[in-house]
Amino acid sequence: MTQPSALPDLVATREALQAGRTTARTELERAIAAAEAPANIHSFLRTDFEGARAATAAVRPDQPLAGLPVSVKDLFDVAGQPTPAGSLVLAHSPEAIAHAPAVARLLAAGGALVGRTNMTEFAFSGLGVNPHYGTPVNVADARTPRVPGGSSSGAAVSVATGAAFVGLGSDTGGSIRIPAALNGIVGFKNTARLVPTAGAVPLSTTLDTVCAMTRSVRDAVVAHEILADRRVQPDPASLSQRRLAVVKDLFLDGLDATVAHAFDRTLRSLRAAGARIDEIALPPLADLPAINATGGFSAAEAYAWHRLLMERSVAGYDPRVAQRILKGATMKAYEYIDLVHARAAWVTRMASALAPYDAILSPTVPIVAPALADVAPGDERDAEFFRVNALLLRNPSVVNMLDGCAISIPCHAPDELPVGLMLWHAALHDDTVLAIAAQAEQALRNR
Repeated sequence: MTQPSALPDLVATREALQAGRTTARTELERAIAAAEAPANIHSFLRTDFEGARAATAAVRPDQPLAGLPVSVKDLFDVAGQPTPAGSLVLAHSPEAIAHAPAVARLLAAGGALVGRTNMTEFAFSGLGVNPHYGTPVNVADARTPRVPGGSSSGAAVSVATGAAFVGLGSDTGGSIRIPAALNGIVGFKNTARLVPTAGAVPLSTTLDTVCAMTRSVRDAVVAHEILADRRVQPDPASLSQRRLAVVKDLFLDGLDATVAHAFDRTLRSLRAAGARIDEIALPPLADLPAINATGGFSAAEAYAWHRLLMERSVAGYDPRVAQRILKGATMKAYEYIDLVHARAAWVTRMASALAPYDAILSPTVPIVAPALADVAPGDERDAEFFRVNALLLRNPSVVNMLDGCAISIPCHAPDELPVGLMLWHAALHDDTVLAIAAQAEQALRNR
């Protein structure tokens, strides 16, 4: 069973560069070899190894990414390239005139872009399946091909296999945290407003977040500081000074045996390290089904963007993606306005309920990565696809609806399939969540 956490992280590699134990070119060539290996079949939709080599040669050693490899999800603009967003219908769209701000910031920080990564078409699924270009395979199980998680599927596999130190992606309902959890790496969803979404094909303009996957929490801090163009403020409180909570409602429903055991073991480890963890009810969660009864933000806002394109080219869409987008056609204007107001009121209630705590703990997703064969394209597997998709999205999507921040870190044992621990809170608690995640990561390593 592959353990991505065994790979050196960005911070350790930068230290090795500074000490002269390696070079940026050596690390880039290792990444290129990983990108070309069988483990990354279908992970990249486009590579530019020569461009990456040129970038590494020109980088300054004091830059945050120091010429080390990064990958970019296919929905971001890269100057001189089309932006297909994992689709066929945009495969021959005009080349982007400029980099998306998030891409520009990675490159300005010294990142060497090895390629554009595969994704669920138009980012509309938590499984990562793509019928047009093939589906990247989860790195964790060499015997049974499993879903990578989505929608940032190729980004996750690129980081987990060593093809990139930072995988730029997006998170609308869990599209960073789901693949991070299923591949055993770290995925940080910042408060949405902190990173510009310009230059990215939107799914939901209300919920979309630009963020990244990495191999450690400290790498997540580096990536976030670059993408958000801000410094994370150190939080000196110890783990024993934190007040943490586990929500009994919703988040713990239907856990499979591996996730349940890993989560229980994790809570014991954190308590042994001094953490105070309360079990709480969160009554506002019960309001979510009624709030989203008319379809939610993603379908309505996606349909608004895709409507004209679908009129011309709907046959070129993944049928499962088209089905979800077309649900947005039925939402009435007053229903959308009601949804906006209902969400705002719900966020206020949730923030008040969470205020006594520094972070909330939950499994990132309730199941380990399902077998790819069970949800691969095919009408006979649609029911299982949509059932599993809803299950994977259930926990992380709460944070998007909250306009909050969250991070998924690995919490499984070496002989288990990957399981993610999600630490989360309301908007602009990013620095505290990152600090607690780093402490939790250390506690889990020491157990």
